[in-house]
Amino acid sequence: MTTIEAVLEQVSALALDQHHVLVTAESCTGGMIAEAMTRLPGSSAWVEGGFVTYTEHAKTAYLDVAPDLIAQYGVVSEPVAAAMARGALARSVSATLAMSVTGIAGPGGGTPETPVGTVCLGWAERFNDVIVTYARTLYFSGDRENVRRAATLTALEGVIALMGHQNPIDMPARAAVDAPSAHS
Repeated sequence: MTTIEAVLEQVSALALDQHHVLVTAESCTGGMIAEAMTRLPGSSAWVEGGFVTYTEHAKTAYLDVAPDLIAQYGVVSEPVAAAMARGALARSVSATLAMSVTGIAGPGGGTPETPVGTVCLGWAERFNDVIVTYARTLYFSGDRENVRRAATLTALEGVIALMGHQNPIDMPARAAVDAPSAHS
């Protein structure tokens, strides 16, 4: 069993036990989180669906991410990741938890300020009519596929933290590496 499969078993068990329904908002992972969750038989009991919002326009049109937020912080930023998670949860029919990912998987697209492997993750949970969000930035090494898999794993681990009444910002990130130096 792969690490993602083991984590998915935990996500499934907790979601079913706690009556949670999940929704995703994905950019650089391109639907990988939703695909991984729906690999499990019976996942329709705890997965509502997902938004793949690869472009800035898709983020604003489908998730209500404010264009001014993107202009101010950049598309790969914690405020945008939090807004994506909030938007997915607000647009969902029955979801109680959301996770989002926006980043630069590579091999191109990085800048000195936002190098390849930079990923911003967001999570949101619904308390009655209130949506609370969390976001963090992590750095993953390796090729495009490794960055995408690491982001998927970390997003799922974050939702486990939420279901355990923990802040996903504070959880260890097994797949992350130290931030690259701007001079590397």
